[in-house]
Amino acid sequence: MAEPQDFTVPDSLQKEDKSGEPRDSKEEELEDEDMEDDVDAKPDRSQKFSIFSRKKKNDQEKSEKTSRQSIRIVPPEFQYTMNYGKVGKCIIINNKNFDEKTGMCTRNGTDKDAGDLFRCFKNLGFDVTVHNDTSCEEMERLLQNVAQQNHSDSACFACILLSHGEEGQIYGTDGAMAIKSLTTLFRGDKCKSLVGKPKLFFIQACRGSEFDEGIQTDSGPANDSMETDANPRYKIPVEADFLFAYSTVPGYYSWRNPGRGSWFVQALCSVLNEHGKHLEIMQILTRVNYMVATSYESWSDDPRYSEKKQIPCVVSMLTKELYF
Repeated sequence: MAEPQDFTVPDSLQKEDKSGEPRDSKEEELEDEDMEDDVDAKPDRSQKFSIFSRKKKNDQEKSEKTSRQSIRIVPPEFQYTMNYGKVGKCIIINNKNFDEKTGMCTRNGTDKDAGDLFRCFKNLGFDVTVHNDTSCEEMERLLQNVAQQNHSDSACFACILLSHGEEGQIYGTDGAMAIKSLTTLFRGDKCKSLVGKPKLFFIQACRGSEFDEGIQTDSGPANDSMETDANPRYKIPVEADFLFAYSTVPGYYSWRNPGRGSWFVQALCSVLNEHGKHLEIMQILTRVNYMVATSYESWSDDPRYSEKKQIPCVVSMLTKELYF
């Protein structure tokens, strides 16, 4: 078997230090499919391995293009209202280059992810900004400023983190920090204008250094009266109305292809582009799980890195159904 070639992925997005639109994306498709995948974790330099993802055509996916789900009625009390002036802000933090002291490699392919996410969430109606190569302090300051803004005219909030990671941590350009230190800025007791509104976090990063070997296969509220006009005021938990969509489960690597982007982000954009405006968020993320689980698989000359799989992980504290 021929040795896969190394490719240098062009800088497809023009860097911005603070915020704005993503770097201009080159639309050319790289023809060679033997491009190495990478993981968003510290590299193991003792072995150099090449991996690529193989997408499988699925008849069920094809049939969905010509069919739509039957209409169902959702009681208003079980659905987040989107009747606001804006859908909301979407902040994309895209960390590609890292200080040498961190031991982290350049995340080639992340610019494609950022560009695709920008267009995808823009189409859903979000006000999207991309922040490239941010330090830990810059990430925290950025999200703190956003949390202190007035979101009264927004239906929800979304934040997307693209970086290296470990379990419970995300990397800035200068080192790691706790993901919770960023997400807690939007708790109900800290960001009053988003109380009762969905706060969505999508995290493309490794959560450990385990490989998923895969396996062959055959084949409402406890008291509804709390939300009536007769008793409109009630307490809700400060941790309520969050959703965390991780690219992988705790303890495992998360795969990214330098030419085509990460498995999770590309699946997310694919499902959102086709179904984002008519499926509920958990239906959307379940389809993302299915696509990543069935359509991607690693390959390597080294059997230790061959035929590995990945499954995203959704953690939801949402209290209602969410439709964009």
